[in-house]
Amino acid sequence: MTPFSKRRLSPLTQRMAEDMLLRNMADATIDAYTYHVEKFAHFIGKQDKQLETATTEEVRAFQLHLIEVRKVGWSSFNQAVCGLRFLYSITLPKPWPVLLAERQPMIPFGKRPRRLPTVLSVEEVDALLQCTPNLKHRTFLMTLYSAGLRLSEAAALQLTDIDSQRMQLNVMRGKGAKQRLVPLSPRLLQELRTYWTEYRPSMYLFPGKTPDRPYASTSIQKAIKAAAKRAKIAKNITPHVMRHSYATGLLEAGVDILTISRLLGHASFVTTMIYLHVRQPHLQSTPSPLDWLPVRQLPGWVQEKSQQDKPQQQQPKRKHGES
Repeated sequence: MTPFSKRRLSPLTQRMAEDMLLRNMADATIDAYTYHVEKFAHFIGKQDKQLETATTEEVRAFQLHLIEVRKVGWSSFNQAVCGLRFLYSITLPKPWPVLLAERQPMIPFGKRPRRLPTVLSVEEVDALLQCTPNLKHRTFLMTLYSAGLRLSEAAALQLTDIDSQRMQLNVMRGKGAKQRLVPLSPRLLQELRTYWTEYRPSMYLFPGKTPDRPYASTSIQKAIKAAAKRAKIAKNITPHVMRHSYATGLLEAGVDILTISRLLGHASFVTTMIYLHVRQPHLQSTPSPLDWLPVRQLPGWVQEKSQQDKPQQQQPKRKHGES
């Protein structure tokens, strides 16, 4: 998705982006919301005037178009809903209620499927790193796994965010523009020093094509896919899987869930509770009722009959007069 700052926005969409900037919303959020509003404008006629006169039926038709024609995922669908809600409640207030109408939203959210996160074992993480020959890519993945960072957070790290004296990473550009501190692994610090000796970054820890821009997320996404293929890991591996594996590993090591929630930067520890469903000791300690059944009730069990249990052969009846 092209950043909003590099797109030619219509006057109304530009005003919407400015309204979001005034509220200190993240650039990625502005990119997504303005993108979907532009798609809606194209759907109903490409003109700001059409956006001003849009009706709830046109919004409903656009939502059906996203599901039935474009077949977008529920995350993209709900991003479009958030963009339209912001447009018609802040930038361009409508006379019809945008958020609630008789307890039902006029621009409804879709119910997002709740899936368990993909988690790698320690052996799989080691194999993944061993199969990442590029030093920059390998150090980036180690940073994700060591500190449980999001891809955007790791890409935005600067040299000044590394506090080697207190052994902390200062995550300045977290989700929702939140700042947090996470422990700096001694092993990661050693790897970062090796990486710095090779690349000598000046501003961003992982610079892109120019020193003043962070590394492109697509490069890391491609690198981890290639490493997973070389490591023969059949799971669907993305950079976010390293964050899931970090959280699950801490939970299995006995770290309390509230601490993990704060290290991950979750707004609520309820979000962190999903990792309770994938921790290995919990799953392994849960028995199956099948193991409680007597063996003779299992399919394929054949009871060996003793000689006493065998039916005795009947002797042929003798005819009258036979001795």
